[in-house]
Amino acid sequence: MAVKEQDAGRSIVNSVVSPAADYEVDFFEWTQSTAELIRQGRLAEVDLEHLAEEIESMGKRDRREVQSRLIVLLTHLLKWEFQPEMRKTSWRSTIREQRKQVRLVVGDSPSLGRLPREDLPALFRSAVEDAIEETGLDANHFPSSCPYTPDQVLDSDFLP
Repeated sequence: MAVKEQDAGRSIVNSVVSPAADYEVDFFEWTQSTAELIRQGRLAEVDLEHLAEEIESMGKRDRREVQSRLIVLLTHLLKWEFQPEMRKTSWRSTIREQRKQVRLVVGDSPSLGRLPREDLPALFRSAVEDAIEETGLDANHFPSSCPYTPDQVLDSDFLP
């Protein structure tokens, strides 16, 4: 909610926090209202349950982003290695871009840097499925476990 005031003939809009901003009715308004309540130290009025959910969701979103980018990266490394006759500059660009984006997210959230080591086997299985679909090659054409180390996957100079 905003209140207009007159100041020397000018209209000024002052922000008034609506403690009743409903998470279910207007999410954007809820975020703005909640942020202002926190800034004002009015913590007793903050919808803590939904705030906790949103904070947790933000962390999950970043984790999914790193995982998704690693799958795309692994898929392109597999295509690069196992379909050399089809190599394209766009594959190399995709590899470079995915590595860059993983570095950016991990730069903001360093604890996500452990994902390549922890999740590589599961992510590799997804990447193989994608590589099979994209290349038309048989599943037996690809290794059953990841042939690349986490360091190689993220190394800007590594190509299999």
